[in-house]
Amino acid sequence: MKIRGVNLGNWLVLEKWMSPALFEGTKAEDEDALCRELPRQELIERLTAHRGSYITREDFIYISERGLNMVRIPVPHFIFGDDPVYCEPYVPCIEYLDRAFDWAGETGLQILIDLHTAPESQNGFDNGGICGVCKWAQSPERIDRVLKVLGMLAERYKSHPALWGIQLLNEPISEPLWQMIRSRYLPQDPERAAGSSFVPLEVLYDFYTRGYHMLRSILPPDKKIVFHDGFRFEVWDTFFREAGFENVVLDAHWYLGMGQPDEDTDELSYMNAILKEDVKKLKRMEAVVPVIIGEWCLSHNLKPGREYSALEKQLSYRLIGDAQLMAWESASGYFFWSYKLLSQPEGWDFRKCVEKGWLPDNLEKGF
Repeated sequence: MKIRGVNLGNWLVLEKWMSPALFEGTKAEDEDALCRELPRQELIERLTAHRGSYITREDFIYISERGLNMVRIPVPHFIFGDDPVYCEPYVPCIEYLDRAFDWAGETGLQILIDLHTAPESQNGFDNGGICGVCKWAQSPERIDRVLKVLGMLAERYKSHPALWGIQLLNEPISEPLWQMIRSRYLPQDPERAAGSSFVPLEVLYDFYTRGYHMLRSILPPDKKIVFHDGFRFEVWDTFFREAGFENVVLDAHWYLGMGQPDEDTDELSYMNAILKEDVKKLKRMEAVVPVIIGEWCLSHNLKPGREYSALEKQLSYRLIGDAQLMAWESASGYFFWSYKLLSQPEGWDFRKCVEKGWLPDNLEKGF
C-alpha cells in the first residue's frame, strides 16, 4: 500500500507558531513553559478547549474524502499522566488518541502513532516540547522512561485494526543541526539548558535496537515499527542490513524551504535539483528498507527582493506541490505537515493548500 498521509500536528503536541492564540497572555514559547506559567485550572481549560476542537471526527472524514489513507499523530511523552516525575506539570491526553482510533475505524483511515517528545527533549526544538533544552539522551532513566511509554502505547492499541505502526521517537537531533539551531531556539531557563547537546549516534542505535525488540514482543507482526533518521539519512543502510529487523520503516523529514537559491538560480530549478538528488537517495535506501517522508510541505523560499504576481505565486506553489508528489513516489509513502494551522505561514496547511489548488482535491487520483 502506498501511504498517502497527513500529520495531525499541534493537536496533542503544541507548537506556538501553529496556534499563537493558545499562548496569549504568556511569555511561553513552548508547551513546557506554557504549562509552568499558566495557573493549573486555566491551563486545563485552555488545553481542553483546544484538544476538543482542533481535530474532530469531521476532520477524519475530510481527510478520508481527500484520498488519503493514513494520519500520523504526534503524541507527547506525558500522554498517560501516569508518573508525576515525568508528567508534571503537563496535562495528559490519552483520551483524545482513543477518540482518534474510533474515528479512524469509522472512516477507514490508518494511524501511525509518533512519539514526538521525550523528557528534557531529544532536539531542543519547540516541537520537542522545550526550546533550547536537549538532555534526554544523557540520562539512562529518561531513555528507559520513553521505552516504557512506547510499551504502554503498544499494549493499548496493539489489537486495534486502525493501528498501522508506532514511531519510536521524532527527530532526535544530530550534531551539525544542534549547532545550527542553538541560536534560534533559545531556552527560557538557561540553567535548565546547561549541558544540552545532540543525540550521539551510538545512543540512538542502542535505543532503537532496544525499542524495536520491546515493541516487536508486544505488537502483532503486521504492525510497523518506524525509525526517524535523526537527520543522518545515509547512515542507516548498514544498520538495517545488519539488524535483522522485520516490518520496519525509515522516516525522513525533507523540507525544501530550509535552503535558499543563489541570485543567479531560479528557485524552481534550485528545488527541482534538490528533489532529483532526493529521489536518488530514496531509491538507494528503498533497496534496503522502506522509507516514508514523514514530514514535508509546500513552503519554499521565493527569491528575496523580487515581486511576484498572484499568478506567479500560484504557479510556484502548484509546481512545487506537483514536483514533490512525483518525487515521493520513489518512497513507500508520505505525510504532509500539517493538516491544519491557526496562523498565516503559507504552504504548511493541508486544507488551505487543497482549497487554493496547490494540492489535488484527491491525492489518490492526483492532479
